[in-house]
Amino acid sequence: MNNRSQAAVEIARIGGELALEYYRRLGSLVIEDKGPQDFVSEADKAVETHIRNMIIAAFPDDGIVGEEDAPKPSSTGYTWVIDPIDGTTNFISGIPAWTVVLAVVFEDKTQIGVIFDPVHNEMFVANRGAGATLNGAPMACASDAPITRGTVGTGYSSRISAQASADVVLAILEKGGVFHRNASGALSLAYVASGRLLGYIEEHMNAWDCLAGQLLIAEAGGQIEDQSANQMIAQGGRVIAGGNAVFDDLLKIADTTYK
Repeated sequence: MNNRSQAAVEIARIGGELALEYYRRLGSLVIEDKGPQDFVSEADKAVETHIRNMIIAAFPDDGIVGEEDAPKPSSTGYTWVIDPIDGTTNFISGIPAWTVVLAVVFEDKTQIGVIFDPVHNEMFVANRGAGATLNGAPMACASDAPITRGTVGTGYSSRISAQASADVVLAILEKGGVFHRNASGALSLAYVASGRLLGYIEEHMNAWDCLAGQLLIAEAGGQIEDQSANQMIAQGGRVIAGGNAVFDDLLKIADTTYK
């Protein structure tokens, strides 16, 4: 497991450096529409391919699930879950809020989570039972801050109800909170783990967007819903996470607004 953890950090860093090269020449990128507010660029595809090749070279029998390519089955029980660029809309718009995301799942639990922000050179890492770090230093959620003392991250995609998303924002405001959406769910989850955001709430996220961040938050002393990693890989699901002082509030908001 230590070998996979060290490899995940190095693979994320190399993938991030490649993504940054594309980011610096945005004007020449080939971009495709996958749906409303849903894009994929040649950078997403190239970075995922490069990450997959590095994983296969180091752990040829491990499985791989990624956003942009077909799943590779596992014969070891370990599965790598990849988002080559989370926040593609930001990426192609020149907004410096996007990340490379890797998670390693074993026995239905996320064991390793890595979120790398190449623009700001921030590496968020968690290993199950061993805590979470930012650039090697321990990090912690804002466990004691109530919803009135900070900002809650929210997410939206075309997969979910626009009305439910609006109701979530209204509920946060009515509780005296403030909402924030930066169009990279993984980066928002990393910000919860590091205490920058109080919590995060979204009706549906794919596994490659959330598994790593959920582990980061849990290992940084926050709370997440207990979910099957394998089920999240298969179909995704809602994500509620945060410090101890806001988690129950966010859970109630989700139970009320998400049908």
